[in-house]
Amino acid sequence: MTETMIDLMTLPDTPVARRALALVKDTESPATAHHSIRSALFARLCADHQGARPGHDYDPDLLFLACVLHDIGLTEAGDRDQRFEVDGADLAAEFLTAQGLSADAVDAVWEAIALHTSPGIAERRSTLSALVRTGIGMDFGIATHFVDDTTGAAIHAAYPRLNMATTLIDEITAQALNRPEKAPLHSLTADFLRERATPPHTTSLETATSNGRWGN
Repeated sequence: MTETMIDLMTLPDTPVARRALALVKDTESPATAHHSIRSALFARLCADHQGARPGHDYDPDLLFLACVLHDIGLTEAGDRDQRFEVDGADLAAEFLTAQGLSADAVDAVWEAIALHTSPGIAERRSTLSALVRTGIGMDFGIATHFVDDTTGAAIHAAYPRLNMATTLIDEITAQALNRPEKAPLHSLTADFLRERATPPHTTSLETATSNGRWGN
């Protein structure tokens, strides 16, 4: 493994990063946890590809935290009464506040998580929000043209996919079926519920991911 690859695969080792990673591994399904970590790695690759400067254009520690925690709303503790993105942003903010992060840092992570399913909005709020959304999208096989096959294989060897898209949508729709207020009209979750209720009962996101570069 090259030095560059080792750098990429080495996750942040700050106390808050370690605790966030432990929280995700302990409370999320393996498929969702792996997706969250891969999203962080892809976001870093995207930042480098775009020439975004860590410490100047974005905070690399906050990028890791926002990516790793972006689906924490799909856990038992995150299953509240809002869209899963917003519930996740709230839970992440509570966790990071308890870890002693500044209000500005917490707010930046909250925004990136809350907007990660909002195309055209996340990209205009901050570099952090844009990178988080892009890194997550890359894990679904979107805009990965600049990632070489060796790098992609290393990421997936460390964090296997485990039918990620199907698992995520199972979790999102299960929450919404139990709490209809989590699927307001025109939301992503409402779309998932509609597609799952209509033959062949497979969402377009699952199909696109399965047919995409990384598979499901």
